[in-house]
Amino acid sequence: MKSHDVLAQLFWQFLGLSLIAIGGANAVLPEMHRQVVDISHWMTGAEFATLFAIAQAAPGPNVLIVSLVGWKIAGVPGALVATGAMCGPSSVLAFYVGRLSQRFRDAPVRRVIQDGLGPITIGIVLASGYLLARGADETWAAAALTALTVLVVCATRFNPLWLLAGGALLGVVGVVQM
Repeated sequence: MKSHDVLAQLFWQFLGLSLIAIGGANAVLPEMHRQVVDISHWMTGAEFATLFAIAQAAPGPNVLIVSLVGWKIAGVPGALVATGAMCGPSSVLAFYVGRLSQRFRDAPVRRVIQDGLGPITIGIVLASGYLLARGADETWAAAALTALTVLVVCATRFNPLWLLAGGALLGVVGVVQM
């Protein structure tokens, strides 16, 4: 496939994702994964999970995953196209919806829409977490570590960064491998 064909595909895929990314780029991770791993076969599930981990470890917005996916698929032009397609349309839409929201700030329908988007966003983000865990947990030890982490995070107020550090340490010593 020619590089401009790949760039065009990246553009249209991320343009579409941009318009449904309520809650940020992480909200559309399942669909992003489906597009780049399952449909286009541009990378494996483990590679996608690794790029997500890198994006989360780096300081900055969660949209970094889009740049990394674009870079993995088509280098620097891919990163630029994917990021532009993801950020451009949603930014313009957010601007105009924000203006409209301010105009109708006292309207009851505004509150109903705002309240309805919360559970939708939470569900999409939980689906993203499930998808990433499924792609990254290739061994029983990795799956057990993920399950234990979820239980600790849900049942305690323990800082998840310590759990992340513990998982990294288990990876370094060879207990958990990808």
